[in-house]
Amino acid sequence: MRIPQADGSLYPFPANGDEEALVMLSDILPTGFECGVLNGQVKPGDAIAVVGAGPVGLAVLLTAQFYSPAAIFMIDLDDKRLAVAKEFGATTLINSSDGKAVLRVMELTEGAGVDVAIEAVGLPATFAICQGIVGAGGRIANVGVHGKPVELHMEKLWDRNISITTRLVDTVTTPMLLKVVRSGRLQPRKLVTHRFELSDIMKAYDTFGDAAKEGALKVVLTNVAPR
Repeated sequence: MRIPQADGSLYPFPANGDEEALVMLSDILPTGFECGVLNGQVKPGDAIAVVGAGPVGLAVLLTAQFYSPAAIFMIDLDDKRLAVAKEFGATTLINSSDGKAVLRVMELTEGAGVDVAIEAVGLPATFAICQGIVGAGGRIANVGVHGKPVELHMEKLWDRNISITTRLVDTVTTPMLLKVVRSGRLQPRKLVTHRFELSDIMKAYDTFGDAAKEGALKVVLTNVAPR
């Protein structure tokens, strides 16, 4: 494969590197880290909420723990993904299917809300949850890709002194993430739930397309040479 401007856009594959772990560094880990954790300015002792427990939301969860937040709320519709989030370090799981996620977070924080609300889905409903749970002086970091307009509830936020950030990943953190992965402190291969040979690519697409039923997070394709 020819890569234009490769000297300025690729990183060397480490000797004895874990291929599946490093595949996660090609997109979701730097996306979650840069657009969610860094833009959200997660600090030690913060209460943070990640809305969306898909692969990117879980990448936010994994990398947010670099900064020792005191509480990590994970909000999603899928109990299977919430269970994975618990294994990855979430302190509180909230299923939002009943429409009461905001109420639950506010109860658990005694009305204070969270310091950082990270939107990792890209839907009006999930962005609305972030607005409903962010505390005074807090930050909303948008990671999700939105295909529809969202409502900005200034009637509720005008006196909250909040910040809202958006960003595209630029992978500036890849060298650091490479070091952490190689050290074993970060194990992104845990995000891989299904593996297929390239010849089974249609089955792989079907599995990922029905992720909730299949329990799929990340699907890895392997180009196995013909025997």
